[in-house]
Amino acid sequence: MIRRVLRLSLKLALWFVALSVLWVAVLRFVPPPFTLTMAGDLMSGHTITKEWTPLSRIDPDMPRAAIAGEDSRFCEHHGFDFKAMAGAAYRNSQGGRIRGGSTISQQTAKNVFLFQGGGYVRKAFEAWFTLLIETIWGKRRIMEVYLNVAETGIGTYGVEAGAIRYFNHSADRLSTSEAGRIAAVLPLPKKRAAISPRGFTRRHGNAIASRIGVVRREGLDACLR
Repeated sequence: MIRRVLRLSLKLALWFVALSVLWVAVLRFVPPPFTLTMAGDLMSGHTITKEWTPLSRIDPDMPRAAIAGEDSRFCEHHGFDFKAMAGAAYRNSQGGRIRGGSTISQQTAKNVFLFQGGGYVRKAFEAWFTLLIETIWGKRRIMEVYLNVAETGIGTYGVEAGAIRYFNHSADRLSTSEAGRIAAVLPLPKKRAAISPRGFTRRHGNAIASRIGVVRREGLDACLR
């Protein structure tokens, strides 16, 4: 009985590995058509607005803003920034605003293949898909997918849809301040807005905009060029 269970578990594991690798390989070339987060919005009665836009047609300051606001070591790590995770854990233990230590790669894996929330099991799957996209996609594709599937407002997905929603023009003409505002929305898109932001969102957006030049000068976006 135990051997039968073990053989079945091994077969299921092998099938999962094979199918997940194939899934990631296909999405290396094909835009992700839908995500579980989008499904959740539809079930909540929201309409979905999205428009796939290649990275080459997104203003370079937008990925720089994402790096400045979300993952300054994006071009250096291999999917996981353990220093950032440790720092976030320490700050959270001190109380105040909760901060995460997830990289852009981890967020992309979660957004495309998994669901929001969850516990250690979902985190384990997230780690697996993060390894796969780092290996199969590479940094430029990861950033391209991230900027197209990340939620930029309720029912709004991707920076193209976000730019049109907030600024009435496409993502290829984003100013530094506009890119900073969209990046400031990304961690809490259902609670923040990029147009006429207030309080923390405004301050955070301005801080990100001021760091875009640093990202460019120090080559923190070198893997995207």
